[in-house]
Amino acid sequence: MDTIQMNQKAVRIVVQWNPFNLEGFDYATEAADVVAALQTIDDPSELGKVIQNVYEQSFEEWIPLEKCVDISYKLIGLKFETKCVIK
Repeated sequence: MDTIQMNQKAVRIVVQWNPFNLEGFDYATEAADVVAALQTIDDPSELGKVIQNVYEQSFEEWIPLEKCVDISYKLIGLKFETKCVIK
């Protein structure tokens, strides 16, 4: 899997997460922001805080940090899986 495929898969993970259970909403802007942050962040807690902030900025609604860290683990796992395959 290359970086482009990883980013596409990460976007799908973020979109499917759907933390506010909105029908028909694609979270494209939020997914792009989260995937951009994923490029430079390897710590699940740090990425979780970024995710929390991105969604709070967009929706003016707070998501518990634990939920954001849960999704960040999936994203960072995907990132490390990609790094191992690329090398």
